[in-house]
Order: sequence, then structure tokens, then C-alpha cells
Amino acid sequence: MLIEQQIATFFYVDDDSDDLMFFQDAIDALGKYVKLFDRGDDMINLLRNPPPKPSVVFLDLNMPVKNGFEILKEIRQSEKFKNIPIVIYSTAYNPDVVQKCFDLGANLYITKATSLPGMIKMMKHVLSVEWDHFKPTSLREFVYKP
Repeated sequence: MLIEQQIATFFYVDDDSDDLMFFQDAIDALGKYVKLFDRGDDMINLLRNPPPKPSVVFLDLNMPVKNGFEILKEIRQSEKFKNIPIVIYSTAYNPDVVQKCFDLGANLYITKATSLPGMIKMMKHVLSVEWDHFKPTSLREFVYKP
């Protein structure tokens, strides 16, 4: 069975409302479901009180109150959530930041798309990953480049 058929729900945390709407547009174009959050704590609370349970969590890094690194650490420290695939979805590509995300246990690093076709292409890639078996062992595998 293809992983695309198994994925039902994405969670996406970003404090930028334009980025949230853009993400929603891409998900809608693919006929999938996303739960959007503008605060990490709201997403963590829903993780603790499902449904829905996310198939993949997307995290922006630069957010006030609780940033993406803190959310990533919190998820990875929880026995209950540590196996949820986490995709860092960030505006910038900085090798030190990418390495830190890799070291903290994110599954994939993607630079934000600037067009809807680019976003849809990225989403199709995420849907094609067999998350139960995908464990990047190098930064080359960790960083998605369209």
C-alpha cells in the first residue's frame, strides 16, 4: 500500500497567517487534511488529546513564545510521540540550523516553497515517503531539494 493512501492528517505550526493559508491551499489541491496552528503549545495540546492524530507534523522554526526547536525537542522527548514524522519547513537554509534539526531528530528539512506548484511538488514528495522506514543517515538524505 502506498504511503499516500495511509496519510490522513498533517499538522502545521507557523506564526505567519499567510504561510498557513498557502499551506492550506496546497493541501486542498491534493485533497488531504491539515490542522493548522499558529502556536506550538496548541499543537502539543491536540497531540495529547486526539483525535485527530497527525501522520506528519510540519514545523516552522522562527516563532515567538515557543520556537520550532523547542517543539521538536518536546515531541522527541515524549515516548508517546517520538515516532511521529517531523518535517522542518523553514524560510531559510542555514547549514548550522539544518544540522541542529537533524541532531534533534527531525525527519526531513524543507525550505519553504514560493509557488503553489512548488508547494504541491513538495507535498507529493512528503506523501511518497515511507515514514516507517525512512531514517536519514546524512544531511544529504535529510534535506529535500526540488
